[in-house]
Amino acid sequence: MKLIALEAATEACSAALNLDGEIFARYEVAPRAHTEKLLPMLESLLAETGLALRDFDALAFGRGPGSFTGVRIATAAAQGIAFGADLPVIPVSTLAGLAQRALDESGAERVLAAIDARMSEVYWGVYRRNKAGLAVVETPEMICPPDQAPVPERDRGSVVGAGTGWRAYGEALRTRVGSGEIALLDQLLPDAAAIARLGAALYEGGGISEAEQALPVYLRDKVASRPSAPFANRRSK
Repeated sequence: MKLIALEAATEACSAALNLDGEIFARYEVAPRAHTEKLLPMLESLLAETGLALRDFDALAFGRGPGSFTGVRIATAAAQGIAFGADLPVIPVSTLAGLAQRALDESGAERVLAAIDARMSEVYWGVYRRNKAGLAVVETPEMICPPDQAPVPERDRGSVVGAGTGWRAYGEALRTRVGSGEIALLDQLLPDAAAIARLGAALYEGGGISEAEQALPVYLRDKVASRPSAPFANRRSK
């Protein structure tokens, strides 16, 4: 299976290719430069591997939650590429992508994933490692004040807190989690390599959509709206 992955929902911008389990990736922390960097990253990966868009089975993208602008950029890019190359798309939770990266880097069994949503709120999700080593959601994704975030019982395996929400609201979240120390990866951002791994599992499970059904998920306003498509003129060659 060959899969493209894009992620732009936070300060980081990244693209990745999953070629039968081997990951090729580009990643850069570049706030406000995602539009300029995302497609060149993908083009660089295609040049490195000698593949064309038509060689792939699907395109996965980080569908949010996260920065409204970043989520729309990733969604629009996914739609434009998928239309041009006639590929199905796989929307993947950005929180799940963050959790997957945290699981891979920490070896923990559970992740309390928190992305700073501003306005004294976090995008929040609790994830566990499954037998395949992939992040599986335990509590529904939500936006909430940090002192209202649902947390798992502390006797359910090693736990790590990950994401910019911990950097912004660490004291409130640590109080919410309760007594005892919790390992933190509060500088961690989601990346396309994690989206590529999760996207492959979703693809195998039939979790694909048509390009026009690729919608962002914001959580704050509880609606998903169709983005404008600044990349729609890009077509496979």
